[in-house]
Amino acid sequence: MKLETNATRMELLRLKKRIVIARRGHKLLKDKQDELMRRFMDMIKGYRELRYNVEEKLADAFKVFILSRAVTRKEYFEEAFLGKKESLEVQVSSFTIMNIKAPKFELKSVPDFYTYGFSSTPVDMDRSLALLSEALPLMVQLAQIEKGIELLAEEIERTRRRVNALEYVLIPSLQETIKHITMRLAEMERSNLTRLMKVKDIVRAH
Repeated sequence: MKLETNATRMELLRLKKRIVIARRGHKLLKDKQDELMRRFMDMIKGYRELRYNVEEKLADAFKVFILSRAVTRKEYFEEAFLGKKESLEVQVSSFTIMNIKAPKFELKSVPDFYTYGFSSTPVDMDRSLALLSEALPLMVQLAQIEKGIELLAEEIERTRRRVNALEYVLIPSLQETIKHITMRLAEMERSNLTRLMKVKDIVRAH
């Protein structure tokens, strides 16, 4: 779509400078988009591996936990989890991915899972809690990666829209406008030349 502008040499020079900047910006954004996609795919790969590990540990922990519950008297089982509860402390800071500020989660204090006596509880319960304890820091790490992936995806979409706006809207419009002004100026030059030749013929005739 041609831009609304005056067909002058000054405007033509301005538009030519603008299209050079637009093309340079398009290349930079395209390079940024490619690097964002590379980082995104690397994070996705790490995320899948970590998620599989976490899900495997949780599945094993729940399986063993159910077995321990099946062989433990109900009153002993309920009493085992009536002890003192400790809180979980996670420190939240930030780090940058391609100038994107992303949260960083770090476990500062891990609660003691074994708040019960061992005499009236089966070994399987200890095993299940041990597996949950191993999975906990991985779950925190997984949450950090998930948020990073989400932020990267949003930035990729924003960059993609800018690249497309330059590639399919602004640059073609500038090209069409430059072409129109160039043709218009050439037409005006031909018209002026024709007028000058007529004036010259009239002068010669007199």
